Amino acid sequence: MGSLDYRALAVLDAVASHGSFDKAALALGITQSAVSQRIKALEDASGRLLIIRGQPAVPTGLGQRLIVHHRNVKLMEASLDIDLGNSVSMPEIAIAIDADSLATWFPDTLYALLAPPRCQLDVRLADSDSALQMVRDGSVFGCVAAESGTALDAAAATSVTPLGMLRYVCVATPVFAGHWFGDGFSAEAVQLAPAVVGQHGLLARFLAEKLSMREPFPHHTLPVETARRGCVLDGLAYGLMPQRLAAPALATERLVDLLPGSTLDVPLSWHAWTLDTPFTKLLSEQIVKSARDYLN
Repeated sequence: MGSLDYRALAVLDAVASHGSFDKAALALGITQSAVSQRIKALEDASGRLLIIRGQPAVPTGLGQRLIVHHRNVKLMEASLDIDLGNSVSMPEIAIAIDADSLATWFPDTLYALLAPPRCQLDVRLADSDSALQMVRDGSVFGCVAAESGTALDAAAATSVTPLGMLRYVCVATPVFAGHWFGDGFSAEAVQLAPAVVGQHGLLARFLAEKLSMREPFPHHTLPVETARRGCVLDGLAYGLMPQRLAAPALATERLVDLLPGSTLDVPLSWHAWTLDTPFTKLLSEQIVKSARDYLN
């Protein structure tokens, strides 16, 4: 498609990020007409549709590839600025993280990354499947996911680094446990007691492994870890909780372990594009170090 117009690519990126032409125009400080003209010029040059006009506006496959290229170029330009002693811009790096990692080990990475600030960090909450898809389509630089990463290994531009195991215990308040599980934590009782889940598959896997139970069970779905923890601590449900988060409440008997000695270990990996800049290298190094310091 000839030489690329990087000002137009910045507009394409803004439309995809904000989901509409008018919001992109507001963010860039230009008119909506200018946004439309630059997108049209890119599409004319490529001979392909780059943005699907809708609510929200979303990039096509080629459009997303151009956005990834634009973001990578911005990161490499910032790296060159450091080498040349120029004033350094603040490139944006988007990553996807699951709720339990955000609530446990991931905050330990922030000081090294942001003091002094080296980038604009855009952290997106996503379960493993969604996070992996974000890496595949290039909407994030990297993600933490529970899958093995074999689907991404086929892409030469990505790497997968094992982080360790996030260990879960199944807990409830003593009052809740006495009411619903007075005769023990059994498959029969689980089919009646309300649970709280973030990723439904984790508790379903635990029940299948520990109770040989594969039937549906009643549950509330709360995507944010603090909300799930509050639900359990308030005696409204039982559920899985990262062991280290549960430990203080277990020690004071505010919570009880419903199956003492039984845990669920979830292997986590860091999936990222292999882009060699100081920002992305530091980001990957800090995520791997913080995760390995915390996880089993």
